[in-house]
Amino acid sequence: MIRAGIAGGTGYAAGELIRLLLTHPETEIAFVHSRSKGGDPITSVHRDLEGEISMQFSRDGRSEIDLLFLCLPHGESITYLEERDIPEEVRIIDLSRDFRTEYTGERSFVYGLPELQRDVIRKADHVANPGCFATAIELGLLPLVKEKLVNGEIQISAVTGSTGAGRTPRDTTHFSWRSGNISVYKPFTHQHLDEIQHNLKRLDPEYNGTLNFIPFRGGFTRGILAAMHLKSNLSENQAEALYAGYYDDHPFVHLAGSNPDVKQVVNTNKALLYLEKHGDNLMVISVIDNLLKGASGQAVQNMNLLCGLEETTGLQLKPAVY
Repeated sequence: MIRAGIAGGTGYAAGELIRLLLTHPETEIAFVHSRSKGGDPITSVHRDLEGEISMQFSRDGRSEIDLLFLCLPHGESITYLEERDIPEEVRIIDLSRDFRTEYTGERSFVYGLPELQRDVIRKADHVANPGCFATAIELGLLPLVKEKLVNGEIQISAVTGSTGAGRTPRDTTHFSWRSGNISVYKPFTHQHLDEIQHNLKRLDPEYNGTLNFIPFRGGFTRGILAAMHLKSNLSENQAEALYAGYYDDHPFVHLAGSNPDVKQVVNTNKALLYLEKHGDNLMVISVIDNLLKGASGQAVQNMNLLCGLEETTGLQLKPAVY
């Protein structure tokens, strides 16, 4: 049995992680740490867990564990590890962006997108979980990049649910403003762009494509839909065969038979990809749940790989369609 600790237990990603670990057959939760809520019941924050868990948030987050999930705000994971004497044998999965690209500290983190480098993750001790937009976009481009079929401009429009902005409400995230609304934010400058470019080059060092990325805030709570298009000499059938071959042994990525909806993936660890050819443009649509395949579900997927479990363990979830 894997004894898991969670640091930063009050956010949306931590709440999803708790739900997944409670029903995971090979895992028990040792503690859920929170600086602000130490001593309070976990259900005082994650109210849907009434009747599911009776633990309190830990004040110090100290207990014997096999694996630590870091669900802290961006920039705080490095500080957390520096302040604590965490044994070397404890595996770590970080859900922030602190270790995704150029971290050069004492611990070595590998990038945790299983569809990019599953075998590397299996041999690792510390994993940097990918960003949500990065996951959706990378999954949509990996087969093309592997075959060196991307070198020009890629146009990307993607919309995310409000949970992607975190639990604390702000002017652009609280319900009365976000509901029934849509807006562009961080065009061409989103923080996940460096992460995406870095990892596409990991797959093909000669890749030099340009990502023109326009992110949208959606008026819904969960999910990401990313629509990409680029010039391609592939026919639609050739593109579908390429993607089917690349993802053949990856259990969570599927080619959709028709233009997909976000609701098909909400509450699952799946990614649905859809391809269409329009003239010399290849369109790729990628949809995921930002809190699961884009965060906590992928973290559990990485835990399974680190610990030698079947990749899908604890992640066979039902979509929330209605």
